[in-house]
Amino acid sequence: QVHLFESGGGPVQAGGSLRLSCDVIPWIERADCLGWFRQDAGKQREAVAAINRDEDERYSDSVTGRFTISQDKVKNTLYLQMDRLQPEDTGMYYCAAAEGCFDCMADWCYGSWGQGTQVTVSS
Repeated sequence: QVHLFESGGGPVQAGGSLRLSCDVIPWIERADCLGWFRQDAGKQREAVAAINRDEDERYSDSVTGRFTISQDKVKNTLYLQMDRLQPEDTGMYYCAAAEGCFDCMADWCYGSWGQGTQVTVSS
């Protein structure tokens, strides 16, 4: 019943920035969590950033201080601002929404996922 569509990925040089967008249709006002996850070839999917209904933000240790999650409730859009990108940030990035979630950084809590947008960081 909820659909998510990521955009904004692409190739970027190390040290550069990208802003990922996720259109959430329909916007879920009482969603427990909205989050960003990523997965690179040969690696497990990992949580990158999440925001809960109280607008508390959480980040993985590897992106803390470089990435910022935010939402625009008027535009029904979730964002991930990525600064000072590193080659290790390369991967397919997915946005996701969860209801009835206990931990917004746990991927098993999420029932709705986008199709992904590729981010490739070169050195």
